[in-house]
Amino acid sequence: MQFETLKTESDGPSLVITLDRPERRNALSIQCMNEIVAAARMAESDTAARAIILTGGTDYFSAGADLTEAIKVKTASDGIEYFRRFHRLCDALESLEKPVLAAIEGFCLTGGLELALACDIRVGAKGSTYAITSSRIGTVAGAGGTQRLPRIVGTANALEILFAAEPISAEEAHRIGLINRLTPKDEALVEAKRMAQIYERRAPLSLAFVKRAVHRGMQMDLASGLELETFLVSAIYSTEDKQEGISAFLEKREAKFKGR
Repeated sequence: MQFETLKTESDGPSLVITLDRPERRNALSIQCMNEIVAAARMAESDTAARAIILTGGTDYFSAGADLTEAIKVKTASDGIEYFRRFHRLCDALESLEKPVLAAIEGFCLTGGLELALACDIRVGAKGSTYAITSSRIGTVAGAGGTQRLPRIVGTANALEILFAAEPISAEEAHRIGLINRLTPKDEALVEAKRMAQIYERRAPLSLAFVKRAVHRGMQMDLASGLELETFLVSAIYSTEDKQEGISAFLEKREAKFKGR
């Protein structure tokens, strides 16, 4: 499949989606959002792809929403329609049954950071910076920033970031848990691919069920989350991969998972 605003590349177990709008510093246009969704769905059906890596390249991740489009949003109904596209994009990443990693170099701003927050794991290189700058232009983060950010870094850290609208460093982002891994400059994608190689050796259904349990469970009370977990673990005990995994462990050999 050919895209105009991004590039895709298969590298072993990784399907790498690279934002490719250098003239707009990878600003997320409506077309770009739609193409990321299409690429993610393509990766979902690719059995060789065991993880999806979203990156902006070596200079920057994304400057955020394309303001040449955002400035046209002038009514409440316009805003609902516009941000529904953003939510569709983030939901597509969260609902994929494969791990989604963001590999971040350079700046990762506002809508770009909100996109990264919808990924399961964020790998950031030294020199990368993170901000949600909505208060600078008289708006509020509208692609999940006010909801996903505090769930990841805690309420106080999220409010500090949202109030100040100032970039924080990769080191600070790592300290508060905004990024999972901190790498040397230019090595975020390398580390994300290394992580995907580990996931390749894990049971695909286990990863899919874990992802669903965590994302859905974080929106529930503990009792409801545990009930969901019990349902999922009971379901997975009837799979071929569970039988293979336990047999391989007992026989002291590498398991050969089939996703069934």
